[in-house]
Amino acid sequence: MSRIHKLSPRLANQIAAGEVVERPASVVKELLENSLDAGARRVDIDVENGGIKLIRIRDNGIGIAQDDLPLALSRHATSKIDTLDDLEAVATLGFRGEALASISSVSRLSLTSRPRANGSSVSTEDAAPLIQADSSAAEGAWKVEAEGRDMDAKVSPAAHPEGATVEVRDLFFNTPARRKFLRTEKTEFGHLEEVVKRQALSRFEVGFSLRHNQRTIHSLRPATSLQDKERRIAALCGTQFMENSVVIDVEASGLKLWGWVALPTFSRSQADLQYFFVNGRVIRDRLVAHAVKQAYRDVLYHGRHSAFVLYLELDPANVDVNVHPTKHEVRFRDGRLVHDFIFRSLHKALADVRPDDRMNLNDPARLEGAAGVTPGSLVSSGGGQGAVSAAGVTPITPSFGAQAAMPLRESLSSRQIEEQMSGYGALHPASGVVTENTLATQTSIDESDQIEPPLGYAIAQLHGIYILSQSSKGMIVVDMHAAHERITYERMKKAYYAEGVKAQPLLVPVTIAVSQREASVAEEFKDAFIKLGLQIDRIGPESLVVRQVPAFLRDADSEQLVRDVISDVTEHGTSDRVEALANEMMGTMACHGSVRANRQLTIPEMNALLRDMEATERSGQCNHGRPTWTLVTMSELDKLFLRGR
Repeated sequence: MSRIHKLSPRLANQIAAGEVVERPASVVKELLENSLDAGARRVDIDVENGGIKLIRIRDNGIGIAQDDLPLALSRHATSKIDTLDDLEAVATLGFRGEALASISSVSRLSLTSRPRANGSSVSTEDAAPLIQADSSAAEGAWKVEAEGRDMDAKVSPAAHPEGATVEVRDLFFNTPARRKFLRTEKTEFGHLEEVVKRQALSRFEVGFSLRHNQRTIHSLRPATSLQDKERRIAALCGTQFMENSVVIDVEASGLKLWGWVALPTFSRSQADLQYFFVNGRVIRDRLVAHAVKQAYRDVLYHGRHSAFVLYLELDPANVDVNVHPTKHEVRFRDGRLVHDFIFRSLHKALADVRPDDRMNLNDPARLEGAAGVTPGSLVSSGGGQGAVSAAGVTPITPSFGAQAAMPLRESLSSRQIEEQMSGYGALHPASGVVTENTLATQTSIDESDQIEPPLGYAIAQLHGIYILSQSSKGMIVVDMHAAHERITYERMKKAYYAEGVKAQPLLVPVTIAVSQREASVAEEFKDAFIKLGLQIDRIGPESLVVRQVPAFLRDADSEQLVRDVISDVTEHGTSDRVEALANEMMGTMACHGSVRANRQLTIPEMNALLRDMEATERSGQCNHGRPTWTLVTMSELDKLFLRGR
């Protein structure tokens, strides 16, 4: 090995390019971030051959002065930060100053710019495509070029309107080994288009256009109103997402979360429709992913993934974006606060969606432009008021198949459920655990004296499994077992949380050998563990003793439970392990304590079940995430029978 020496600028740029420039999509990401940081209100992207042959990005931002053009292609040259204080509260998308230098070292790059005149500004209404803009004004416009290894910047006069244009040609022309790792044109363009979609979702006030091989792929005007924003999301994420999403807007403790989350019945086989932005920057963060997953825990079908477009806003000083070369990951100063805020906000928003909210979404005018009107304003978590509206027409039910008919057997009585729930906290008669026996005591509703309820009125039962209900909107089909299972489960949880976790001392305490880090975590969070029903004492540098566990887990593997809880707290700052196990057990009991398939219900019993569904949180899904009801509208029925043609 040779002696220590300083790398040449060319070699340093090549190494940096390995981090910054993975494929054409990486180039587009860096250049778009520069345009947005420059205050652009219109960005046009033109690419050829998936971005391998050409990437041209033009914006109407503030532009770059002639003297600064060569410096812009230098490594670690930026206008975005100046002091250490700036780095501790980064408010821009880019800040390292490596992008243009790295890109120019592996391509033929030209940068043409004309600084914006003093005092001039660009309005959000200026949506004219810049590709076709007038380039006759040459005064004040200059062009700098650099090519591959030489890195010699050449400046010359040029014709250009206010703003900047960056052209990147023949990516990796001088590094054949890197070029071999590129995929097909279709694949590379797919990655590139995804980058443009993310940026278009992050900045509604900016207009975007994307052309590939002279064909327009996206043409998005600036979106300022809620209606315009929803149109853009529908264009980028699909109309079905907008038809099945809930609007959320919550603010508390210096944090603001807003955006759209899909109903659990609109789930995906892959996590390909999940966009989360922190102060306008798209991120993929484990803490955020865990909070979202926890919010959907008992309403999402197994193996399915939620869909969302969410925006978190907080003081830039409370989030560190300088923790990953691609800036996809961030670190929050108070991760536990952020996690709990996201979880509680989404959990409350999903819980507050009732059948009447979803029925009110059946207005086609929403997609035609009436998206600004929300069905209702619901109280959000964190002490703030959040406008929560379900956005969509009929809930889309995944084709998981109808629930198989179960053999006829007696359901558990209220007393049996109470006996099995010992250790969860006493269930009083007022807790309202529902069984089929209580359904039989309900009386029918006098339809003539009532405003039509959201789920209408029961008219029949189909094959002992489904309830058929009629409303002015059409026919509603309810899976009676799945619906009653959710009702029973939610009331069990309410009673359980009202009483708290009951602890059971272990007859023989369990000693566990752990690492020093795990032992320190157990000692630090001792009080939090006691609230979960766990008493864990540290008896040595690498030893713990478990003295009590939650009563309902007295027969569980205590050692594994403690290890799992400590692992959760170490990674996320909190643990829902005990709560998850409690919910799982209550879900099983609710399943056995609900009306079974082939159980014949009377009309009053069916109507009583419908009314309970309308008042119960998360009643749109059973405990396993399956949909509990669906609506077949009159227009859909008319189409089946060709009426009106």
